[in-house]
Amino acid sequence: MNAHAGARDGSARPWRRLRAGLRGWGGVGAMALLCALAVTVALLLPLSQPAGDTDPAGHRVTHAGQARAESCEDPQDRSLSPSGGGKSPVVDAIKAREDRRLVVGVDTNSYRWGYLDPNNPSGELEGFDIDLVHRIAEDILGDRDAVRFKAIPTSRRIEAVQKGEVDMVVRTMTITCARLDEVAFSAPYFVTGQQVLAPKASQITGFDKSLANRKVCSAESSTAYDNLEAGRKEGVLPASTDIRTTVPNQLDCLVKLQLGEVDAVVTDGALAASQAAQDPAVELKGGLFTDEYYGVAMKRGSDDLVRRVNRILEDYVEDGGWAASYAKWLHPTMDTDGRKSASATPPEANYA
Repeated sequence: MNAHAGARDGSARPWRRLRAGLRGWGGVGAMALLCALAVTVALLLPLSQPAGDTDPAGHRVTHAGQARAESCEDPQDRSLSPSGGGKSPVVDAIKAREDRRLVVGVDTNSYRWGYLDPNNPSGELEGFDIDLVHRIAEDILGDRDAVRFKAIPTSRRIEAVQKGEVDMVVRTMTITCARLDEVAFSAPYFVTGQQVLAPKASQITGFDKSLANRKVCSAESSTAYDNLEAGRKEGVLPASTDIRTTVPNQLDCLVKLQLGEVDAVVTDGALAASQAAQDPAVELKGGLFTDEYYGVAMKRGSDDLVRRVNRILEDYVEDGGWAASYAKWLHPTMDTDGRKSASATPPEANYA
């Protein structure tokens, strides 16, 4: 983990399970059995490897992209190093388009991240993620406005990338081991954690036993739902916690909370803080209980684009662009009570 993983308050804790090893094996018989198992695995391993992609001639093709999710730890540290020249087929194809625009999947409903401000006469999207998209477009195409934004629901982020509907998704998307098998990610550009959002008058105290017999909402295909499911399985949450309510877009959970259809919402703390700023009747309950690193999602195999985006991210942090965007969009909701949020510092980039 990088230095920022443990920087949050005392309630923040990486959510990792310590898996028990083999127990009760001893003596020569155990050693012999282990050796036999090792030989068997060695013989069968070549047969169990995935077939992979094939070229038109039927030859197997391997990609030099990011490591897959098997035995994956610290997925935020598995991106490719920034580009330093060389061939750029994916980037060149983007530049060669007739309209010369970057196609990016974003959120249009997340306050201060990617949203339409009704008071903005230009009608343009605004927010922290939107600023990053403009910076990427400026670097690749020389024009910060050379972007075609596509509204992508939370549940379709991966599908949109895989089907080539977008060049990338910049939408508060957490880098996870499982997702690394489906898309490629940049280095992390933001770090936060999961948190509970509930009415101020509620007796809910956080991600704990107070969620017994409560309906909790999360977005489909989100890390929030994964954590709710694992929380019940591991006994962190009571078995009576109802996690069946899921929605395509995370903001829909806030609407259900306001309508009284659910008792609480689990989502990223950074998003929850923005939602609490929109509705003074709700508040964050308890501390962060995971570490969530946001990354730019791109198609697997588009290594040159991944490397280019990583170089852009490094420059964005070094020249103060990241800090300026945070101060404009997120400081008002995240740095509260005179305290600076740990999220106010960009995560350190470590490459595979």
